[in-house]
Amino acid sequence: MASGDTIKYEKIERGSLYGLDYRIFISGPVGVISPWHDVPLFADEANKIYNMIVEIPRWTNAKMEMATAEPMNPIKQDTKKGFPRFVHNIFPHKGYIWNYGALPQTWENPNHIVPDTGAKGDNDPIDVIEIGSKVQQRGSVVQVKIVGTLALIDEGETDWKLVAIDVKDPQADHVNSIGDVENDLIILNLALPCLLSGLLQNKFAFNGEYKDSDYAHNVIAKTHEFWKSLIKEVSPNLNTYVRVPDAGTVNSDEVQK
Repeated sequence: MASGDTIKYEKIERGSLYGLDYRIFISGPVGVISPWHDVPLFADEANKIYNMIVEIPRWTNAKMEMATAEPMNPIKQDTKKGFPRFVHNIFPHKGYIWNYGALPQTWENPNHIVPDTGAKGDNDPIDVIEIGSKVQQRGSVVQVKIVGTLALIDEGETDWKLVAIDVKDPQADHVNSIGDVENDLIILNLALPCLLSGLLQNKFAFNGEYKDSDYAHNVIAKTHEFWKSLIKEVSPNLNTYVRVPDAGTVNSDEVQK
């Protein structure tokens, strides 16, 4: 499969922003595709550059996420008690302090206990926090390098948070390890629990220790293998329809309007 860097993606918005009907679909060379299943995990596998699906731009408050159970997995706003969900500001910042999203073609398996955390996966693609200086666009596909990861235990489930930087960021050449972003991590540690739901139910694994890039790459590889198994299931609970022929095993033209 061609790398994500050579593929041009466009977003198609439907519904009203901040409304329950709001959706962002992603279009590629074959038409509307699934950002979860059809966008390649790697932009450059040899150099371990990944594609990130941006769900939430920095400095915004709307909690957006890929709809893993809907056809073509559009991005939609999360809800709480039937209402669109927003996060609070954390003085002096507004909304999410960095860009937030997920890696395509990954899945945190809820039927597998992660040995290092003792908790099952959270049934979602693996999350990414992109700490570059640019405000990324919701629905964009950004090439990132991974510098480390943090693990949360959210209501008894493992929830990995990869720390990444856009390869086109001016500081990208100087950010190659978790130790290169220590000041950013101090801010992240203070802000992250407040940006997540169920504050009292969340706790950090490894006593809040960040794992290095090698550890993170191994986590990604495992979630990629779980994703490969997911799309081969006969009757999965999540949407596994794909459009790109070599991305999965099932084709569908069904798109939610």
